[in-house]
Amino acid sequence: MNNDSRQSVSELRAGIDVKNGGEPILLKDVNIHAILAEPARGGETANVWTRVVASSDQKLFHDIVGNLVAAVEHSTRQAGFHVKLDMANTILLVIRPDNTAELWVDAAAVTHEITLKRPGSLAAGTVLFENDIADVRGMWFPLIEVGAGDRILCIFREGWRFGLLFDGNSKGELSVDDAKRDLGNLYRRMKYAGLYAAMAHQPTFGQLVGAGWFPFLELMSGEFEKLISMCQSGFDLDEDEKSLVEKFGEARLDRMFDRWMQRPHLKSRESILRSAVNNFKARDPVSVIKTVLTEIEGVLADAYFRVHGEHTRRLPKLLNFAVDLATAQGGKDTLYFPGEFAVYLRDYAFADFVRGSASGTASRHAVGHGALAADQYTMPRALQALLTLDQFAFYT
Repeated sequence: MNNDSRQSVSELRAGIDVKNGGEPILLKDVNIHAILAEPARGGETANVWTRVVASSDQKLFHDIVGNLVAAVEHSTRQAGFHVKLDMANTILLVIRPDNTAELWVDAAAVTHEITLKRPGSLAAGTVLFENDIADVRGMWFPLIEVGAGDRILCIFREGWRFGLLFDGNSKGELSVDDAKRDLGNLYRRMKYAGLYAAMAHQPTFGQLVGAGWFPFLELMSGEFEKLISMCQSGFDLDEDEKSLVEKFGEARLDRMFDRWMQRPHLKSRESILRSAVNNFKARDPVSVIKTVLTEIEGVLADAYFRVHGEHTRRLPKLLNFAVDLATAQGGKDTLYFPGEFAVYLRDYAFADFVRGSASGTASRHAVGHGALAADQYTMPRALQALLTLDQFAFYT
């Protein structure tokens, strides 16, 4: 595995004997090329969709899925099979240029292309847990032959939601990479639908940011969702913050630290950052906050120099640089939430301060200028500082 801990599942399974779970149903005369986009009478000119990506959260999905499934089931009956596709979890239809087709119903092996949190190299066969996954970038069927002249239909379930991809290949050059990416996007949006909804709901997102929380990648195994639930219920976060701090024991902190050491611009600060982690273990929030929040700017500056070959002392430029890097990891619509992170940096981590305020944001500026009230140096605020640095480790 490379230093940024990104590797596809198909690569991770190298050396493991992976097989499809069954055989396809072979069909003939499957002449599906497009989907009518609007009502039309015979002989009229009408608009059609030749490519559709939709989830069951969208009206479009429900407008077209019934007719698509009915057409495929008709083809299976013509071939002597009786299949109820509405009972399936994953349907893949590959239509060849001569209109023959393979229908895979819960039978095709599936891989997901993911970004891993774990540092270093992992052996094939390593068991992964949800907390090991930082982001999902793609979904595909690696043991199914799909050619440039083929058409594809995929319908799959994730929890109580469904995703649909149809590509009628109107240009005659089907892109497997595009299909893999779009299926991965569908999977991610459906699996983390509650998180996406909370990020889009400004009152909830604003309350979380105001309390210093963000969907840090290290919290993506349900821990951040608990904070969302408490905010939406109108409950105080104190007890949940204390509980979250207790989940960061020595082993978890050491894994985070090892991840940082994979980055040259963090490795150069090894002794400083190790001190911060050790102070967290010793429950010394003042030392953690003072150390980490004042080091972040230097970390970003070093990363900026590595990319651009020049130095900058402008903090807004460095923050924009970090957000741009996060966007470059896979676009704006990923679990990195680069746009939302920009808001978090502006409104919390690097927010301005009011000297003499009885309480205030534990921002880099307030801490650096000695303007943060003493009672704000708490373990939850110390954890937020570590998680902010950890987020930059993923981005840079």
